[in-house]
Amino acid sequence: MPKRNDINTILVIGAGPIVIGQGCEFDYSGTQAIKALKEEGYRVVLINSNPATIMTDPQFSDKTYIEPISTEYVEAIIKKEKPDAILPTVGGQTALNVAMKLDEEGILKKYDVELIGANRKAIETAESREMFKQAMLEIGLDLPYGYTVKSLDEAKKLLDKISLPAIIRPSFTLGGSGGSVAYNEEEFETSVNKGLKESPTGQVLVEEYLNGWKEYELELIRDLNDNVIIICSIENIDPMGIHTGDSITIAPAMTLSDKEFQVMRNAAIKCIRKIGVDTGGSNVQFAVNPVDGRMVIIEMNPRVSRSSALASKATGFPIAKIAAKLAVGYSLDELKNDITNRTLAAFEPTIDYIVTKLPRFDFEKFSSASGKLGVQMQSVGEAMAIGRTFRESFQKAFRSLELNLPGFETKDPRDEDLDIKRFRELDITSLNDGSAFRMLKVKEAIKQEFSIEEIHKNTGIDPWFLTEIQEIVNIEKDYYTVDNLQFLKKNGFSDLQIARLNNLSENEVQQMRIDQKITPVYKLVDTCAGEFEAETPYSYSTYESENDLQPLEGKKIMILGGGPNRIGQGIEFDYCCVQAVFGLREAGYKSIMVNCNPETVSTDFDLADRLYFEPITFEDIMNIINFEKPDGVLVQFGGQTPLKIANQLSEAGVKIYGTSSDSINLAENREEFAKVIDKLNILTPDYCIAKNYDDIYSYAETANFPVLVRPSFVLGGRAMQIVYSKEQLVDYVFRSAEATNDHPILIDQFIENAFEFDVDALCDGEEVFIGGIMQHIEEAGVHSGDSSCVIPPYEVTDSVKKEIETITTKLALELNVIGLINLQFAVKDDKVYVLEVNPRSSRTVPFVSKYSNIPLANIAAQISVGKSLKDFKLKKNNFEHYAVKKAVLPFNKFKDEKVFLGPEMKSTGEVMGIDMSTGSAFLKAMKSDGYNVPKKGTAFLSVNKTDRKGLVLIAKNLVDLGFNLVATKGTCKFLNDHGIICDDMFKVGEGRPNVVDEILNDNIQLVVNTPEGPQSRFDEEAIGKTSVMKNILTITTLPGARAAIDSMKHLNDINVKALQEYFKK
Repeated sequence: MPKRNDINTILVIGAGPIVIGQGCEFDYSGTQAIKALKEEGYRVVLINSNPATIMTDPQFSDKTYIEPISTEYVEAIIKKEKPDAILPTVGGQTALNVAMKLDEEGILKKYDVELIGANRKAIETAESREMFKQAMLEIGLDLPYGYTVKSLDEAKKLLDKISLPAIIRPSFTLGGSGGSVAYNEEEFETSVNKGLKESPTGQVLVEEYLNGWKEYELELIRDLNDNVIIICSIENIDPMGIHTGDSITIAPAMTLSDKEFQVMRNAAIKCIRKIGVDTGGSNVQFAVNPVDGRMVIIEMNPRVSRSSALASKATGFPIAKIAAKLAVGYSLDELKNDITNRTLAAFEPTIDYIVTKLPRFDFEKFSSASGKLGVQMQSVGEAMAIGRTFRESFQKAFRSLELNLPGFETKDPRDEDLDIKRFRELDITSLNDGSAFRMLKVKEAIKQEFSIEEIHKNTGIDPWFLTEIQEIVNIEKDYYTVDNLQFLKKNGFSDLQIARLNNLSENEVQQMRIDQKITPVYKLVDTCAGEFEAETPYSYSTYESENDLQPLEGKKIMILGGGPNRIGQGIEFDYCCVQAVFGLREAGYKSIMVNCNPETVSTDFDLADRLYFEPITFEDIMNIINFEKPDGVLVQFGGQTPLKIANQLSEAGVKIYGTSSDSINLAENREEFAKVIDKLNILTPDYCIAKNYDDIYSYAETANFPVLVRPSFVLGGRAMQIVYSKEQLVDYVFRSAEATNDHPILIDQFIENAFEFDVDALCDGEEVFIGGIMQHIEEAGVHSGDSSCVIPPYEVTDSVKKEIETITTKLALELNVIGLINLQFAVKDDKVYVLEVNPRSSRTVPFVSKYSNIPLANIAAQISVGKSLKDFKLKKNNFEHYAVKKAVLPFNKFKDEKVFLGPEMKSTGEVMGIDMSTGSAFLKAMKSDGYNVPKKGTAFLSVNKTDRKGLVLIAKNLVDLGFNLVATKGTCKFLNDHGIICDDMFKVGEGRPNVVDEILNDNIQLVVNTPEGPQSRFDEEAIGKTSVMKNILTITTLPGARAAIDSMKHLNDINVKALQEYFKK
């Protein structure tokens, strides 16, 4: 049937911040859906709180609201914009949950708004474990045994019916949050209690634990005429027991017979029909017992999911785009396949290659993390690779992870100590637990001649995959010489792997390949295995004889993407890459995008003129350059990933557009940069570049402690630490880093009680434009990626602001920046110190762009290819509104983690609040982060002696807002002495009930705690963990407390304003 004409305005609900379990795949899906709806002439209104997304750029929707995704704010937008329908299926679990609440509270009925893409009954049936179970039984599908309970007493009664271990799954959560396995009764009670608290509906499913069963997923799509097609089958290499988001997955499924696949396919189609998803994409998960073949259905997501993005990129079928068009009335046989432009969307995709997805973990950021994988998702990103064989695809995926792995490669422990030649045999039982690098251990086990049967018994991994890994080991052992170069390349071995196997350099192997004409060809991802000619294809490399495509014609520039998301490098850099495509298009250039992240907008099939889904390594990039022969390459938009190979590219004769590699290196090389600082007479903290232990000891004798210590060339503050004494400094060096000439340790004086500022600017080599100056709410010492910041600055003198602008201009011109530059400053006693300079895109570029309506990355790309700042007629920011960026931290996933922040970054995403005052903007940011901001109640205060003076006004403001105050003895006495009524309370270990007891008893609604000394740190950790569990607002800095209290004055205000309205002329 044709599209609906009875609806005009559609409200799209986004997914909010990037968190573990809900990543940037929903920016990809949401952007696709919005573009599809706009194509059909609908007026689109968007709500999303994540400034780092492409979908929140005002150019996409008619009205873009960066507001908290809650019923109160969505209702305010509905009241204002009067949408006819809401599309909640491209915003993950966040959007589904708020859509359900809107219906439950009668808001949809009140404003006569309908849900499209999925109806309430379908959402409820799929998300409610009990209703889903009943629905599946009615159509004859088998499930694990399972019981839904709403209390611990109900759960205890089940122990007579079930056997442990059992899996505990909360309803309506994302990424398996709150899920766990209970092996005994004590763990069972703990897990049920935790699950009940995590579930927004207060119910959990106690389910049969299918440990060791094989896990599969099918992505499918349905239209109003009941046409259903399977987009893609996906197989998890890791068996059940590991969350699918943390598992290595393969498409298509490799170990199903055709008959088994047809049974699963039919079951999935029966499922989507029974659930009642009228239109759009769904994901259905199955488990198969490898012993007897019993197949059970695990769950169904009635929306676009994480796997939908993977399936879209794996097949070329734009699931979110088609789902959006189906939601407004089209049927599959009325829509064209955009890749071929000839076949219909009703054709099921066919692929003639193998796709591997590897999860990316950052356990080293969290000291409390065990590194063991389970039913709760812990990965922060993923990489995808395509090859003609499993072995090729698998090896490419490993070198896409940005972990300095040249492929699927382990170190031989026997090579590490040739004098002793000691060798410790692998403990095969260590393979029982899933971990980030279990597959590398599997390879080591094969090298140590454990049998496939033994490894299968200990891992549950299907023998087919183990045999393929054994083949890789055999090739390394028997065919490793350069005489077998073509064979090695066909099996996915990188030049660097081959070089190491033959004691050669990477360049030597590369030259051998070129001399022997062993170069890759590029095949198409075209949805139809080459049966029809593709018009908007994307490509992958393999070592065969024939290319499926010709190089692009005309002026063209390659953009290097950011690779998999990880802490320190997230979606912000993908945003910059996408904006660079738009900029190049405006400047008259075609763009070639190279990236390996399936979650992103940059890897959408119709964004760039040509997309290569490839690892971002020197070898893989040079192969594409040799084929496409672009005019040059842009490396400043993809974060640290492209910068790591910029020197090699430059040395190979590749033209780097924008800021040169030399300038980037100059800013990163502390010794050389110090000469620039001295030349320009700019203040920096005292520092030492330690290349050996003598340098460290010598500096420690005269250092003005505290100091900030870190290895050189890091992103996200990795391994940074503030140390307060000579002894701590020496301990850090021996424990965390090694000082060498090539990789010195950087030691900077840490300026306590300073305010930090971030600046993003543009430079064309002659002029500088300040995009925005941001002031951090937290004082110096908290990583800029974890600190909340405000634009424009809220507490700065005109002279300091002018000095910051002057220094930014001087440095940008001295470094000959062509494009973007980010600087970080500390200000104390009106002195301005430069902390860091990054002549590239930064994680704050999207935030500043949204605040100012100036697409900084777009303009930077155009400047890089020759335009000047004068061409853009940019005006200095002089807005009346304020914006706050707040980091989103994953403490709910790592519940034993210390909650206080420091110089090492831990956040996974960010939210933005925008309004006419800093207080209301900060309130929106806190609400967007999921905080329950209290209007009244009891506030617990405990601050160090240095902070007590600053606490007085905070305490008075809390009393004025209606809070009762309780505090530890020292803080309480201080406040009483200053005329503030306050009751004292035990610290942890002093007596009972203590502060943790009172938090658990729901007697405390707000915590302000700035610790000092070991005991206070212990108290704060206990308080922090308990507060995270109870979702109580906990503030660990006085500036943060002042901002939070200022925001509480606006708790009764629900103001919504579209970005477009802030910039009306």
